[in-house]
Amino acid sequence: MSATGPSNITAIDCSDDDAEQLFADLRDRLSPRGDVVSEAGKQRTMELFGRPLSPQQVVETICADVAGDGLQAVLEYTRKLDGKQLTLETMRVSQDELEAAHRAADASFLETIRRIRDNILEFQRAVLTEDVTLVRQDGAGRVELRQRYLPLQRVGICVPGGAAAYPSTVLMTAVPAQAAGVREIVVVVPPTEFGGYNTDLLAACHEIGVTEIYRIGGAQAVAALAYGVEGIAKVDKIVGPGNLFVALAKKHVFGEVDIDSIAGPSEVIVLADDSARADFVAADLISQAEHSPGAGILITWHEPLIAEVHAQLDAQLERLPRGELARQSLENYGALILARDADEAARLTDLLAPEHLHISTAEPEAMLEIVQNAGAIFLGHHTPVALGDYVAGPSHVLPTGGTARFANGLCAIDFLKRSSIIAYNSEALAAAADDVRLMAEKEGLTAHSASVGVRIDDDSARSE
Repeated sequence: MSATGPSNITAIDCSDDDAEQLFADLRDRLSPRGDVVSEAGKQRTMELFGRPLSPQQVVETICADVAGDGLQAVLEYTRKLDGKQLTLETMRVSQDELEAAHRAADASFLETIRRIRDNILEFQRAVLTEDVTLVRQDGAGRVELRQRYLPLQRVGICVPGGAAAYPSTVLMTAVPAQAAGVREIVVVVPPTEFGGYNTDLLAACHEIGVTEIYRIGGAQAVAALAYGVEGIAKVDKIVGPGNLFVALAKKHVFGEVDIDSIAGPSEVIVLADDSARADFVAADLISQAEHSPGAGILITWHEPLIAEVHAQLDAQLERLPRGELARQSLENYGALILARDADEAARLTDLLAPEHLHISTAEPEAMLEIVQNAGAIFLGHHTPVALGDYVAGPSHVLPTGGTARFANGLCAIDFLKRSSIIAYNSEALAAAADDVRLMAEKEGLTAHSASVGVRIDDDSARSE
């Protein structure tokens, strides 16, 4: 099986001689990249910067300008890149605008926002880590060890706003932060009809109590959050998805602030057996591909399902408003893979380490036992990824581009910082002194040893 049907989606039969190379090509297409830009993008870069720059170089230039010139650079890049002439006053969404958006919102929409918020809060509070205290007795000595967790003070959230409005992103980032106890939550969103001027988005922010919102996007918004500029105090952490330039900017400022991840295009793998329905599977693949770019990959060991899903893809794509965009994504980043058996399907899944994994099999729990790498896992035929995107409770901000091998999805724990607390009394210090001195001697750090010795000697002198 090496040809493709009407949608030109890559098909891979793992028993074919060229399967290994086709799979390697697929992994390469899904891997994070920072140097790929279209011809139109190159031309745009020339117009703005007067010289050819890679996306990484564009980001470095913007971040350096914001670090040096502050708000002036942010507003200038907003004018150049977004075509909006903003001021300090119009950049921030006012309280009056938030209240007006909230009044104009449909009652059913606000009710949905509240239900989703409650679902997220319930889950995120359940996974929060609590302080730990350990007391160790060593004869007369007492050692107290603690792990203390405190919320970050100020967090920045990037919300996309180019091709669609995303109130769900506000919920899936801000509510976990609220569950952790973060006091100051800042939203940056592009100054577009889908972003900073979108009433549904603003109404959602108002409903959950987020009041600090700025109409700025791209690398300049990330830099403003990281460095702080006039009117925007710097944050401790930046989370949330965005385009390539947002992702690269987050990578660039990491260390100045913390970040959640370097997110790429959305992706799903559907693991399916002979119990899966082709129309369900096709709908799952399209749901992530419609992000455009987005990847939808089927891995099955039931050969008839390949042709059935392919036919369903063509039929469903024809009926969807974003069908052509989804088709292009599937042709560029999708695949229909025939594995030899369930074990090989699990191995291939782990190699791709997808953002979303939907296990659409008769016994999904059994498949779950042999899969290691995925950002979020959806079990059973009636658990589409859209549930996780919108209402379930775990955040939809997840590792992409194969990073689920080592990275995790965003959750309330990520908004906590931890400190270890250590308390010894004099007897406990005396009991540990020889071990400290020996280790300090081996490492040649005599002052470490002396810091213990001066206390032991002092205690000895007092006892005489």
